[in-house]
Amino acid sequence: MSFIDSHAHIYAEAFKNDRDNIIAKATAEGVAHIYMPNIDHTSIDVMLETEAKHPKVCLPMMGLHPTSVGADFERELYLVEEWLSKRKFAAVGECGIDLYWDKTFFPQQQEALKIQLELAKKHQLPIVLHTRDSFNETYELVAAAQDGTLRGIFHCFTGTVEQAAKAKKLNFLLGIGGVATFKNGGLDKVLPHLDLKDIVLETDCPYLAPVPHRGKRNEPTYITLVAERVAELMQQPFEEVAAQTTKNALELFKL
Repeated sequence: MSFIDSHAHIYAEAFKNDRDNIIAKATAEGVAHIYMPNIDHTSIDVMLETEAKHPKVCLPMMGLHPTSVGADFERELYLVEEWLSKRKFAAVGECGIDLYWDKTFFPQQQEALKIQLELAKKHQLPIVLHTRDSFNETYELVAAAQDGTLRGIFHCFTGTVEQAAKAKKLNFLLGIGGVATFKNGGLDKVLPHLDLKDIVLETDCPYLAPVPHRGKRNEPTYITLVAERVAELMQQPFEEVAAQTTKNALELFKL
């Protein structure tokens, strides 16, 4: 049985002292691939170093995170485009809109997302979307850009059944992580209405560790705890959750 962690910041500072051991532990427990979303120019080197040490396991994306979008976001996006033009990445991301922390650069976040949607189409790559407190705003831009070729993931999905249907209509998958295990996470009301073909699993490590590790550092091995909760809520065999979500990720990322 294998799993895919479709969204993990395994290159983050939180893993500086034991990154190799954490990755080895994950692969030993069946995590076949760990997809790494980029943040901004400061994360590229360590992300690519992680890939170089763990090829075919740790696979990088390239994009600009919305919380790193500021007045000079064009400079960051020039770097993103340069990297996309010179080597292969698994996806464009993570990108999107974040209205939780600060709305100051909301117009710039919108423009940065529009540009990255076009980059995804240009390079024929899936796009991984961050939508914290901004599903509707992000959805509108993605829907406007959808020409039939866009595919991707609404990462860390915590929305409603109606929003899930909207994402599916756009031919996008939903990234389900540790929030599914939270008592008041809300996904207990959504997952029973979804099909396994609609989702991929993720940890978003080192953030959002699932119960019983909530509040501690998350890691890729905890993907099995997410899968257990998904299986419970969707009333599906654990093995089927593993198989179908792995298939969904492999087909999306074309590995």
